[in-house]
Amino acid sequence: MATKARKPAKKQAAPKKRGRPSKRTPEICAEICARLSRGEPLAVMCRDDHMPDPSTVWDWTEADANFSQDIARARERGFDAIAADCLTIANTPVEGVEVTTKASGDVEEKRGDMLGHRKLQIETRLKLLAKWDPKRYGDKIQQEHSGELTLVGLAERMRKQSSM
Repeated sequence: MATKARKPAKKQAAPKKRGRPSKRTPEICAEICARLSRGEPLAVMCRDDHMPDPSTVWDWTEADANFSQDIARARERGFDAIAADCLTIANTPVEGVEVTTKASGDVEEKRGDMLGHRKLQIETRLKLLAKWDPKRYGDKIQQEHSGELTLVGLAERMRKQSSM
């Protein structure tokens, strides 16, 4: 009886990865850190076509401790850049036109510094900084306690209240 020669077994190909290919490259990571250090919010920069979704960036920070530290340092520098922007806004007058229409239908134009708008820009930035980095940019709250509280005094007060 003749036996048939066996064919060599086929090598199995590596299983294909599922999902989209990652956009993570050293260049993208460097760009994210550079733009964060200039004070640009992550949500804004991730609107660009070549950038990943913000949730993807957060996933990258959870998976890579070094990238997470780079992001934290970039954010800190970005907060300082936003604070510096506040000084620039405060020191740079911006001329604007305020248009009012009178009851008679006449239009009156008033030119001058847009002080209210500049105040709003500065206040918004400072409030965000206070939320994002309260240790450096938040209001310092100091609480003081005066008087004395002892365990014996507290127990006596509780006895008096319970006997009433």
